[in-house]
Amino acid sequence: MQKTAILILAAGSASRMGKTKQLLPYKNTTLLEWTIEQAQKSVVKNVFCVLGANKDAIEKQLSTKTVEVIYNPNYKNGLSTSIVKGIEFLLNYNFDSVLIMLADQPHVTSEYLNSLIEVSKNNPSNIIASSYQGSVGVPTIFPKNYFNDLLDLKGDKGAKNFLLQQNNNVIKVNSTQNLLDIDTPEDYQHLLKQ
Repeated sequence: MQKTAILILAAGSASRMGKTKQLLPYKNTTLLEWTIEQAQKSVVKNVFCVLGANKDAIEKQLSTKTVEVIYNPNYKNGLSTSIVKGIEFLLNYNFDSVLIMLADQPHVTSEYLNSLIEVSKNNPSNIIASSYQGSVGVPTIFPKNYFNDLLDLKGDKGAKNFLLQQNNNVIKVNSTQNLLDIDTPEDYQHLLKQ
């Protein structure tokens, strides 16, 4: 049985949003808690969340205590630092793969996560990435043999460039949903109208 961890990246300061994005109200909860809920409703039992900016305020708001929080003090240096911090932490456990997702993709559901995990089970040595709007991105499942590569990531592009370089080893799963991130007040207003 493949042992997968879900790593939710939620350390950013949401500068374009102008307020703590993780705590924005969404469906009777917050964007971050909705994401955690979807992760926990998936078949994966180990859910971790990387926090950085506004960590204490966010942790106070977390009603679910079953998610393990990893603190990233370097969050100002970009998304890749959260991936590195998360992978360093997960190396202490014996996971076969990690599913990396963002806290600001509210259309990612537990069903969608399960579909990625199913593809990963049948292709354990491949990277399983989400394909939307002509691009490839997260949620993405990385097998353990890529953990060291993820530890070398730099900057604010997360794993996108790495995914593009690894194109031959990536299986792309098309999402029927638009998996766009919620980055600006306009994005958020648009989300609330749906």
